Amino acid sequence: MSNTKNIKSALISVYYKDNLEPIIKKLNNLGVKLYSTGGTLSFIEKLNIPVTAVDSVTSYPEIFGGRVKTLHPAIFGGILNRRDNDSDVKEKVQHNIPDIDLVIVDLYPFEETVLGEAKEQEIIEKIDIGGISLIRAAAKNFNDVVIISSRNDYSELLTLLESKKGSSELSDRKRFAAKAFATSSHYDSAIFNYFNNTENIPQFKQSLQQAQVLRYGENPHQKGKFYGDLNKMFTKLHGKELSYNNLLDVDAGVALISDFTEPTFAILKHNNACGVASRDTILKAYTDALAGDPVSAFGGILIGNKKIDLATATEINKLFCEVVIAPAYDEDALTVLKSKANRIILIQNKVELSNKSFRTLLNGVIEQDKDLNVETEADLKSATTKIPTSSEIKDLLFANKLVKHTKSNTIVFAKNQQLLASGTGQTSRVDALKQAIVKAQNFGFDLNGAVMASDAFFPFPDCVEIAHKVGITAIIQPGGSIKDKESIDYCNANGVSMVMTGVRHFKH
Repeated sequence: MSNTKNIKSALISVYYKDNLEPIIKKLNNLGVKLYSTGGTLSFIEKLNIPVTAVDSVTSYPEIFGGRVKTLHPAIFGGILNRRDNDSDVKEKVQHNIPDIDLVIVDLYPFEETVLGEAKEQEIIEKIDIGGISLIRAAAKNFNDVVIISSRNDYSELLTLLESKKGSSELSDRKRFAAKAFATSSHYDSAIFNYFNNTENIPQFKQSLQQAQVLRYGENPHQKGKFYGDLNKMFTKLHGKELSYNNLLDVDAGVALISDFTEPTFAILKHNNACGVASRDTILKAYTDALAGDPVSAFGGILIGNKKIDLATATEINKLFCEVVIAPAYDEDALTVLKSKANRIILIQNKVELSNKSFRTLLNGVIEQDKDLNVETEADLKSATTKIPTSSEIKDLLFANKLVKHTKSNTIVFAKNQQLLASGTGQTSRVDALKQAIVKAQNFGFDLNGAVMASDAFFPFPDCVEIAHKVGITAIIQPGGSIKDKESIDYCNANGVSMVMTGVRHFKH
């Protein structure tokens, strides 16, 4: 039997009517019998194209305010009957059920309604029942039926109708069926997650409909994809496509910069900040961030939280960097930044991000709340007799933001709202401290009067002793070690102030 099927009848029931008219007209030109209901029926009638109301097929009116329209054996029988099955054909004739060869559905906009902060009853009414049932039925019977489950597929359907003159191949129908089940599963996941915001049923269901194939993964021999809507997150102004590693750094940069309100610039490499500074101007913030580690900054990701002007762009242009991100740019600044063909220039849009994070491991996925804690002066508890000065407190809070966004174990040195050095991703805290000291000294920073932040408690007093001997005068840490007293005693004996937050900021 031929895999080619002619489309002789179509059921159309859509929420949004955009770009539907050319399809209706094409189906009419091909002599396809149209069935419809509700607003779609009215839309077709206004085009002066013949259409049969669904209730004339079912002999049953729409009821319950339109909640029940197409849910009837005469409709679903027309979709689900197997054309090559003698028993199905006999029953179809017996019950006077018409074949339906094409189903076009565009579901109620549930996710849009949720995002619009509608009341619960309005949200519930946007849970599509008939549409989702039509999609699943038509997709199941892809051997005989074409299913269009989203307005995003209208153009592909129109091309099919024009190129194949109203017929379809099995491969066409199966591809549309796969898309249909993707649509239905995504829709159901969105509904589940809406209810699960309050019910907390322990099941993992996430669905992202958009995907971008990346040049490769973390390394050239690995394939990579990004699932999500980058165009919603950023407005791309210039440059090549973001790579897998770019995206990891960009994600880290966006998370870090969100903790700052004053003009701040950060430079990241391998998900860690190698330079950060907060200043009165974005230009000064950038130049002081770069001074933190001008070597690691090469090929890094640059992100600022204020508009980039010409002076800042001119300085940035002296550095080879992969990506520049800011909320806005002056036009003359863009002209300078675009002088490098491959440099990626992004505007960060205001997008509400999930407060959950996920990671695949072993044969599953782990989920956690994102670490969104930002400690303030009110959260600091002095552990020593010496109290930090007001300028030290500012630096301590600055440094504490940075340890939160740096791979553990980590130690951060800061002074005057500038990252001086950090020890990152070390297996012992004292090694992270020693790494930070070497980096600071290599770039000529004077650690006298600087502050130190740790992402977790000090298991021994060795860290505070080493830090004090290189000039550190104030320390911030979560506390909680059974040997906290030994670190506190050393600080008290040597004039070092220490505050505790009670909040650990591991990052693995």
